[in-house]
Amino acid sequence: MTRPGRVTFLGTGTSSGVPVIGCDCAVCRSTDPHDSRLRPSIFVDVPGHAHILVDTGSDLRQQALAHRITHLDAVLITHGHADHVLGLDEIRRFNWMQGGAIPFYANDVAWETIRRVFYYVFDGKERQGGGIPRIEAHEVAGPFAIGGVQIVPVPLLHGRMPILGYRFGNFAYLTDCNVIPDASWPLLQGLDTLVLDALRDKPHTTHFTVAEAVDVARRLAPRQTFLTHMSHELGHAATNGRLPPEVRLAYDGLVVDFDADAA
Repeated sequence: MTRPGRVTFLGTGTSSGVPVIGCDCAVCRSTDPHDSRLRPSIFVDVPGHAHILVDTGSDLRQQALAHRITHLDAVLITHGHADHVLGLDEIRRFNWMQGGAIPFYANDVAWETIRRVFYYVFDGKERQGGGIPRIEAHEVAGPFAIGGVQIVPVPLLHGRMPILGYRFGNFAYLTDCNVIPDASWPLLQGLDTLVLDALRDKPHTTHFTVAEAVDVARRLAPRQTFLTHMSHELGHAATNGRLPPEVRLAYDGLVVDFDADAA
């Protein structure tokens, strides 16, 4: 059984965002709104069942306001790098609106970072003032469900760091990776939509290049592939113009329909 869902791309840029501070390149000066990229994140909405945020990036407040996100059933963390977790403190507002803690899901490596960076959330000390984010910490060890929606974690490598992608039915989100381990390829069969890291054309030690991402898309053969986590070296229109028709650059605000698997 499947449930219709919708994914909104809240941000599709790399850690510096696009435009980059102090840069005068053509992409950073572009008037094409597709070339303005916030830090990477998606919002997964399965109406009547689950509202799921993937990563609490540095731009979370701006993204939530722009897309009128007012309720979160869960947050999934891909990894603990700054551009993916530094918006965690914004969860305080959701705590207030919802009257309780928000479940967070991450692997053990990400939790180690989150507990260190956001020590005040976990140390049990009483604090005065604006309060602290209230979260329920869950370590991802295999498939799990939120609101009757099945979620399959996909182990990946971001350089040497073990991170997670996530599959929701016929949609998979794989950001910040440059290796898909052998055991993870079977988890990605039969996709309709694949979202994949593609930082730039020049090789990088922790990210797929555009060409490498296209090779992954050809191997998995989903109906459509969207590239994300792009640097200012990739102009939207020019890059799309040289990609195969089934592969496109994602952009902030892009909405994609998908079918979630019922748990």
